[in-house]
Amino acid sequence: MSKIGNAFKSGKAFIPYLTAGDPSVEKSCKFILEMERAGADLVEIGIPFSDPIAEGPVIQAANIRALSVHTDLGQVFRLVRMVREKSQIPLVFLTYVNPIFRYGAESFFSACADVGVDGVIVPDMPYEERGECATAAAAYGIDIISMIAPTSRERIKTIASVGSGFLYVVSSLGVTGMRSDIKTGIDDMIKTIRNVTDVPAAVGFGINTPEQATALAKLADGVIVGSAVVRIIAVHGEAAGPYLYEYVRSMKEAVLRA
Repeated sequence: MSKIGNAFKSGKAFIPYLTAGDPSVEKSCKFILEMERAGADLVEIGIPFSDPIAEGPVIQAANIRALSVHTDLGQVFRLVRMVREKSQIPLVFLTYVNPIFRYGAESFFSACADVGVDGVIVPDMPYEERGECATAAAAYGIDIISMIAPTSRERIKTIASVGSGFLYVVSSLGVTGMRSDIKTGIDDMIKTIRNVTDVPAAVGFGINTPEQATALAKLADGVIVGSAVVRIIAVHGEAAGPYLYEYVRSMKEAVLRA
C-alpha cells in the first residue's frame, strides 16, 4: 500500500485542495500544516497553470494570483520540501499535462519522488493517453490518481481498473466550484467501481457544506473540497490560517458522522 492508502486506513478521509503559491509558497506551507492539524487526511496541491480548463472561477483566480508572484514548478517543489520538514501527511499534485511534458515526464516524476509527493492528478489527460506518464510515475513510486466522471458504466470500469492511490470520483459535470445540490448518481458509480477494484474512492467537485460531506461520505471512502477552501484563502489572504482550521475541522467532523 502506498502512503496515500494511509489516508483511508482510519475511516472516511477528508481531502482539501489549495493552489500552491496563493498568496505565497510560505503561506501555502503554513495552510497545509494548519489543515492537517484540523484533521485533513491528505492534501491536494494545485500547480499553478495559465489555462486550468477543469477549474471554475474561484480556482482560476487562485492560479492567476499564484502565477503573479512567480510560483513556478521549482517553487512548488520547494513548497513540498518545506512541508516535509514538518509533516508526513500524504500529498498529491493536481496539474495539467503541459507542465509535466515541458519539464519532462521522467524528470517531473523523479523530482516528485525526491521531494516527497505521493501522487499526481492530471485532469486533462485522457485514459487512452496515460501511458507515458503512468510508466514514468510507476518507475518512481508515484500514484497516478484516475479521475472518473459520470459516464458509461463500461468506461468507469476500465478507468477504475488501473487506478492507484485513490480514485477521484467527479460528482458533477462541468468545472470545479461550489454547488447547492449534487444530483449525479454517485451511489451507482461507486458500486460499479467496487466491482473491479478495492482502491479507495473519494468524491469531489461542488462539495462545500458539512451536510453534503456527510451524505457523500456515506457512499464513498472520502470527500474532496477545493473551491470552498480556496475561497477562504481569497477572502482572508495571509490571515486565512484560523479560518481554514475551523472549516476543515467542521468538514472532517461531518465526514466522520457518515
